[in-house]
Amino acid sequence: MEENDARLTPGLIATYIILAFLSIVWILPLVWLVLCSLRAEPGALTPYILPKGLTLNNYIRLFSETEQFNYPRWYMNSFIVAVFSCLISTVFVLGVSFAFSRLRFSTKKLMMNLVLILGMFPGFMSMIAIYHILKSIGLSESLLGLILVYSGGAGMGYYIQKGFFDTIPVALDEAALLDGCTKFQLMYKIILPMSKPIITYTILTAFIAPWADYILASVIMKDNYANYTLAVGLYKMTAREQLYQYFTRFCAGAVLIAIPITILFINMQKYYVGGVTGGAVKG
Repeated sequence: MEENDARLTPGLIATYIILAFLSIVWILPLVWLVLCSLRAEPGALTPYILPKGLTLNNYIRLFSETEQFNYPRWYMNSFIVAVFSCLISTVFVLGVSFAFSRLRFSTKKLMMNLVLILGMFPGFMSMIAIYHILKSIGLSESLLGLILVYSGGAGMGYYIQKGFFDTIPVALDEAALLDGCTKFQLMYKIILPMSKPIITYTILTAFIAPWADYILASVIMKDNYANYTLAVGLYKMTAREQLYQYFTRFCAGAVLIAIPITILFINMQKYYVGGVTGGAVKG
């Protein structure tokens, strides 16, 4: 006991205090959001923090009163777009990262530099052009068009994944190729089983980006109410003429947005520590 007490130096105690304070600062907005979603009285601005009454009615009305704000439809739209964008983007990113990390071809450096230069331009600069391209092929204001937009440029974000692949010894590639392994088998049976942490990171980021995005969705969907995503639909609830009546339901909708991301993270966080310790299967 005395030995443990001796380790609690003033610097360590100060560190604990700072971390505890930061934890409260980070958690407080989340607690406030949950309390607002359970608040019985309407309105956005109240002179008090704790609600005078708690109710689940905001969540119930969010799914039952869909004439003006069809939250269930928006939730399903966002889920469809996020899942398919995640699957396509993950395949694109891992494929591009593997090619730039393990393959040797004459134009590799040129292509990497070109992608780096294109990545310097903000994405919003091309939004109007993207909308008109989708409109010309009949995919504007559609979920398919939104999925294509989110997935199309995914391969440009290969930097972190390529850096992880570069840490895997090339000797494994040589041994596998000598055993008759093809390039596809090299990626599928050697590299990917050893890359669970970076695959998990790729899946999480590829899901969160379309799930929470507002700008691209609002530009592509325009006034197509039925195909709104959650971010666009919830923003409509905060309009001045709707704010007083729908603010608590807006908070309830914001709380529900976190559920898929939380479930995905909890189920996949174990793969962060998989790494190279998981080994690989020889082809």
